[in-house]
Amino acid sequence: MAKVSSKNVVEWPKGQLDFSGGCVVMGVLNVTPDSFSDGGRFFDTNRAIEHGLKMAAEGAVIIDVGAESTRPGSASVSADEQIKRAIPVIDALCKKIDVPISIDTYKYEVALAALEAGAGMINDITALSDERMGELAAEQQVPVALMHMQGTPATMQAEPKYDDVVSEVLEFLLERAKRAEEFGIERKKIFIDPGIGFGKTLEHNLLLLRNIDRFVAAGYRVLVGTSRKSFIGKLTGKEKPAERIFGTAASVALCAAAGVSIVRVHDVAEMVDVVNAINAINPQTIKPPR
Repeated sequence: MAKVSSKNVVEWPKGQLDFSGGCVVMGVLNVTPDSFSDGGRFFDTNRAIEHGLKMAAEGAVIIDVGAESTRPGSASVSADEQIKRAIPVIDALCKKIDVPISIDTYKYEVALAALEAGAGMINDITALSDERMGELAAEQQVPVALMHMQGTPATMQAEPKYDDVVSEVLEFLLERAKRAEEFGIERKKIFIDPGIGFGKTLEHNLLLLRNIDRFVAAGYRVLVGTSRKSFIGKLTGKEKPAERIFGTAASVALCAAAGVSIVRVHDVAEMVDVVNAINAINPQTIKPPR
């Protein structure tokens, strides 16, 4: 992959992400039998690989592979099973395309296997709660996404409560980002994610999105995933996740206009159009971390 020299380019040994044009799109690739968004359509390895190639062709600049559903109420999946599901997909995609692959996991063994297979980013919904994850990312010099979640996927939507959701989520993420730096991860390689839908009510989600500029201004790049989530269904009346494209587009446009670096989406072609339009209408340089 040709390297571009710019303060808005995040580079690491296996790839790069270029934010000089504004917000970019991360494509979601769930290799699970019980994903909330697609009902297991890409649990088959060959179909997953085909979908990953399709998302790359549609304009995803990074593909996030996850082998454990983290929908509300979901149960944990063993590291061995996640490796069995994800690694053949990651290995095949890394051989076929230059688009970087992210591994969506909080399990050290899965992250290690994924990086060995060619993945170039760790997306951890527990924000490196396992310190070995931080050490691994620092050693491999890869970017990390640190997400906020109240509780666990099995319990997070039982009764989420905050005194001040925006301040509490931001404070947590900044503390975890500082910890990531202490592991030796470069600031420019750290992305903070408010965790829309992870231990949040509808109002919590709306407050976080209304104040997403506070996260952007906090000194780290921001990643946001709103795609097809239940709060959009509540706002639009669309019960089926696949019918929530337009609601997703509205939230993606808001995030792109606010200076979010990465939006994580299922409908890549449509959201690439949204992001490209916002980047052109509201041109701004995604500010590098301070």
